[in-house]
Amino acid sequence: MRRRLADRRESLLWLACVLTLALAGSARADAERDAQLAELRPPKRARPLVAVLANNGGTETTDFVVPLGVLRASGIADVLAVAMRPGPIELMPALRVRADLDAAAFDRTHPQGADYVIVPALHDWDDPVVSAWLAAQARAGAVVIGICEGAWVLGAAGLLDGRRATTHWFSVTGLRDRYGVTWAENRRYVADRGVATTTGVTASIPLSLTLVEAVAGRARAEELAREFGAPSFGAEHDSARFALGRGSVWTLASNWLAFWSHESLEVPIAAGVDEVALALTSDAWARTYRSSVHAVAAGGEVTSRRGLTFLVDPPTEGAVAIALPADGAPALDGASRKSSGATGEPRPTSWRSSWNTRRADPLRSARLPSPWAAPATHGSA
Repeated sequence: MRRRLADRRESLLWLACVLTLALAGSARADAERDAQLAELRPPKRARPLVAVLANNGGTETTDFVVPLGVLRASGIADVLAVAMRPGPIELMPALRVRADLDAAAFDRTHPQGADYVIVPALHDWDDPVVSAWLAAQARAGAVVIGICEGAWVLGAAGLLDGRRATTHWFSVTGLRDRYGVTWAENRRYVADRGVATTTGVTASIPLSLTLVEAVAGRARAEELAREFGAPSFGAEHDSARFALGRGSVWTLASNWLAFWSHESLEVPIAAGVDEVALALTSDAWARTYRSSVHAVAAGGEVTSRRGLTFLVDPPTEGAVAIALPADGAPALDGASRKSSGATGEPRPTSWRSSWNTRRADPLRSARLPSPWAAPATHGSA
C-alpha cells in the first residue's frame, strides 16, 4: 500500500513538472509573439500606408506579388506597388507588371513616407539608389521588411547592423559574415527595432498575416489565413529541415542542361485573376529551369483581383497552357497541386518543392555575394 502511494506521488510530481514546463514554454511563446506584434504596430497612421518595392530590372515574383496581394485583400491598409524607376517591372523567374507609381512620385505624394516598406529579393541587391531610398524611409520612421533574400537589400542599406535577422537558408552564412547580424534560428520571421526579415519564399504569407494581426487584430488575420489556405502563421520554424539535397541538385541540373527539351508555357489570364495564385503557380513552373512561363491575354495588360496590372503577351496557337486554381479555391491549396502533368518528365513538382532549388539558380546567384557560402546542413526555408 505504501509502495503504491509512493508511486502515485511520484507520478503526480512528474505530471506537475511536465505541466509547469509546458505552461512556462507557452508563456514564453506568448511573450515573444506579443513582442513581435508590438514591433510591427503601425508607426504613423491608424490606417497604414504600405509600399511594396520593386527594382525594374529584376524582382523576385512571389516576394513581390504575394505580400501585395495578401495585404490588399486584408482591407486594413493602403498598399502601393512602387517601382524604383519609371517603366515596367521584370519579375523573376516569370511575369511582368506595372507599378502604381515610381519612387520619386511616391516621395512627392507621400512626403511623410510609408508606414511599412516591403522589400523583395532584388537581383541588383546593392543598387545605391535603392539603398539610399530605403535608408531615407527608415529614417522617416517606416518599418522596413525584407522578404526572403530581400535581407541582402536591407543589409546594403545599412539596416541590419547589430540586429537579429533571418533570411533564405542558403544566404544565412553570407549575410551573417558580411553584416554581422545575429541569426534568429528556427524563426520564420523576426522583427527587431523597425526592421523585419523572413525566411524563404512563402514565409511572406505568415509575415503578412502577422502584420494584419498587428494592425487589425487576431480575428481578421485568422479570417484572411482561411481565405488563402494558410493553416498557421506563427513564427515557429524548423530550420534544420531545409537544405539543398542531391535530388534537387540533380533535377535542376538535368532540367537546365537538357536544352533540347526546354519549353515555353502559357498561363491564360483575364481581368480579376487572383494575383497570388498566379504568382505561386508561375514561379513553381518557371523554377524548374526547364520551362519559361508567360501570362497571356488579348489587349496587352490585365488588372488582377486586387488591382495589380500584369503586362501580357498574346496567346500562341498550339502552346501548352497552365491552368490556375478554380475561382474560390484558396490560393495556397490550388498552387500546391503538382505541375508535372505537362510532360511527365522529372522536375520539382510544386512551389513547395521548388524551395530547395531556389538559390541554386546560376543566373540569380551571380547577382549575390558568396553564392555558395552556406553549407547544405544549414536550414531555413
